[in-house]
This record gives sequence, C-alpha cells and structure tokens, in this order.
Amino acid sequence: MENKIEKLQFDNKEELYNYLNMSVEGLISDESDWLANICNASALLWMILDDINWAGFYLYKKDELVLGPFQGKIACTHIQLGAGVCGTAAKTKQTQLVKNVHEFPGHIACDSNSNSEIVVPIIKENKLIGVLDIDSPILNRFDEEDKYYLEEFVQILVKHINFPEIFN
Repeated sequence: MENKIEKLQFDNKEELYNYLNMSVEGLISDESDWLANICNASALLWMILDDINWAGFYLYKKDELVLGPFQGKIACTHIQLGAGVCGTAAKTKQTQLVKNVHEFPGHIACDSNSNSEIVVPIIKENKLIGVLDIDSPILNRFDEEDKYYLEEFVQILVKHINFPEIFN
C-alpha cells in the first residue's frame, strides 16, 4: 500500500504562510525539547512548501555551521562562516534571497538540482544560533514575500525554543 499525503491548497502565499506559521507555533509552543522542535519545523516546511528540494537547519558550533535536522537529499556537513549562501547569511546575520544560485559567488552545490535558495539566520539575544536553509530546483522560486514570512517563521522558533549554549 502506497502512502500519499495530499497537499493542502491555498489561494495565495499569505494564506499559505499564515497556515505554516500558525502550525509551527502550535507544534512547538508546548514542547520543551529543542531538537524535536526543529525536526518538526523542517518536516512542516517540507510538507507545506511547493517546489523545494531541501529544507532544514545548520547550527552554529565552534565557529562554523554544522548540519542539523533537515528534509531532502544528503547535505554538506560543515560550512565555514562567509562560505556559500548559508555561511554568508550566518556571517552577515542577514537573510540571503538568491534567485539563481549559479550566479552567487562561492555557492556550495550540495545538490546539483538546486537553482534558487533562501537562508534565514537564527539570532537569539543577538547571538547566532544557526540558519534555516531552503533550496528549490526552480529558478526565482523565492521572493520578498517568502522572505518576510520565513523570517517570521524563524522568529516563532526563537520565541519558543531554548537552544543549548553550544549553539552560540
């Protein structure tokens, strides 16, 4: 028997992201385990967002980003600050919205099928915790509206998750 999950249908991005952000808040607000929370957060992104091929986290440990929970193909394990899209987001503490990764200087190609990417830094009390990374095989998949709502998604995580000291 084949398991099929029917995708939810939304009229627009605002409706989709309101559902996504309400869902993540419901999933993690009463759960104290930080790892379970970011595992579920990556699974939720994977389930809800269309046209993505990777969704997950890199966590800041010992002056580099280390692979955390994700959905998708195997990924790079260590990323130096300033390297690639994830390292740039971590170093600058600013969201990186990349419409074509092949034009991004120093892009790290963990999955050759990725064509666009968005990376949102996770900052708590002015300390870098890590980054949320989402890749797509579609050029120009992400826009300013995605950026706005995914930054809101990360703020919900920061509000509810007590990350261990090792990640800052």
